[in-house]
Amino acid sequence: MQQASVREVRDNLRAYLDRAEAGEEIVVMRRGKEVARIVPPRREPKRFPDLTEFRKSIKLRGDSPLETVLKMREETRY
Repeated sequence: MQQASVREVRDNLRAYLDRAEAGEEIVVMRRGKEVARIVPPRREPKRFPDLTEFRKSIKLRGDSPLETVLKMREETRY
């Protein structure tokens, strides 16, 4: 975390914004007191893609799960 005066930030705003974009936090000071912070933007968490298309793309081999369960039930009864 870097500290900078109001004047320094005003004169070099683009550089400080570039630093914030890169992940650095800057504390803006006036007369030795903190008056503001320039912080990096919040990043959106990566979301998982919709699984509907993925499920459609999977090809089942052999019997369906329903058929497998029905066969297992039939075998255990007799």
